Amino acid sequence: MAVDLRAALGALLRRWGRITVWHSIAVCLTLLYTGWLAVRTTRNHFGLGTSAYDFGLYDQGVWLLSQGKAPFVTLMGRNLFGDHTSFILLPLVPLYWVVGSTGLLFVVQAIALGLGALPIWKITRHLLGSLPMSCIAVVAYLLHPALTYTGLENFHPDAALAPLIAWALYAGITYRWVQYTFAVLLILAVKEDTALFVVALGAWVALRRDRQIGLLTIFGAVWFAVLMLFAVMRGIVGVPYRNEWRLPFGGFGGLIRTALTRPDKLIRHLVDGERPLYLLQILAPVGFVALLRPEIALLGTLPLLTNLVSTFWYQSQIEYHYAVQFVPIVVIGAMFAISRVAEHLRSWMAGLVLVGALICAVAWTPLPLMRVQAPTWTPRHPSVSAAHEAISRVPHDSVVAAYHTLTAHMARRERIYVFPVPFRRVLYGPDVFAKGDRLPFADEVQFVILPRELDGEAELDWQRESSRFEVVYGNDWWTVYERLR
Repeated sequence: MAVDLRAALGALLRRWGRITVWHSIAVCLTLLYTGWLAVRTTRNHFGLGTSAYDFGLYDQGVWLLSQGKAPFVTLMGRNLFGDHTSFILLPLVPLYWVVGSTGLLFVVQAIALGLGALPIWKITRHLLGSLPMSCIAVVAYLLHPALTYTGLENFHPDAALAPLIAWALYAGITYRWVQYTFAVLLILAVKEDTALFVVALGAWVALRRDRQIGLLTIFGAVWFAVLMLFAVMRGIVGVPYRNEWRLPFGGFGGLIRTALTRPDKLIRHLVDGERPLYLLQILAPVGFVALLRPEIALLGTLPLLTNLVSTFWYQSQIEYHYAVQFVPIVVIGAMFAISRVAEHLRSWMAGLVLVGALICAVAWTPLPLMRVQAPTWTPRHPSVSAAHEAISRVPHDSVVAAYHTLTAHMARRERIYVFPVPFRRVLYGPDVFAKGDRLPFADEVQFVILPRELDGEAELDWQRESSRFEVVYGNDWWTVYERLR
């Protein structure tokens, strides 16, 4: 036993002795970034800077699962997995048994984004055999604007794509097929449309690594997408794809006809508005090096075209989570391109990546000391303690309609609605555009929490309902109403 202990200690010391300044820089930057993001996002949350969309609905859905109940999310009026097949959330259920804080998902998201630096380091070390190059790759990954914007944009399961795509690429490039299988399965579990990337990955593996594994990847991804769309989602919400309204030219049929008969019209759509800037913000943070040998960068083509085609402008803005999947693709694509050039050019190209990452971070990434800063909320604002006092007046088993910023702190209950729902339908139900009608269970709402001052349609909504309620608590910021008995 003593001999084994000394051998283990000796192995540990030898391993520790191989740690260089480059390891230290990469680890410190990753830990600093992850810690900052976790603190910043939880602080924003506890300062009433989050909402039902897109935090409260995930918090309610996972909490319901942790209670052994069907995840019908009343904040959006449909099953959690009828919105997206994000089964990657299931491993979080046990955490809800032991962690009571509503900030849990933000910490998990920050850790997930930070973890992407590990496969980025490992794959660069494999491709280039250089610790400084690996450190540059980690810096480029952490400074990419899409990574930080995703972390600051409430909570989304898509954040898991950053480490998982990097892991899948590392496993595929290095022939680690067991790891590759697990990474691909987890990518598909994030949501149904990740099959677009997995199909492209399978094609690359079939051409460059192992034909059988690549073809199995393609077949599995297509089968998974069909299963999720036509069995799971159609079984839950009645249609296989709720977002056809985002497609131009009248939906799938019109898009295909336009592509075949008027490709010029489709091309004009793809370069319209801020879409060219979106492409610039994705590629410039690696100095466009990923395009020099683009076979890895091209793996993002299908999801990128999906974002560019969409009429939903969020999908072609770097500030939203739709862009996070491209971060590991372009960073690893840049390192792959560098590995394919002559030795004497590699340092120059790595310098181009580093310079691009730093310049673009200053210009576009909302990190401390950078030019762009995201909005912040503080838990010390007087409205926050006033909000928690108002929330405490509402029984946990009651049916509630609340102002949207409060729903993020009240989501762990079976029935809660974002005012003016259910008195007026807004972004509710499988058909989120069926607006205006009063939902049949509106008279079941027992409590309503609203700001002291309302304006616009919200004020009109409450004027129609207020006679059915009485004030049971109020402060300088919030008013709690209870239905008259």
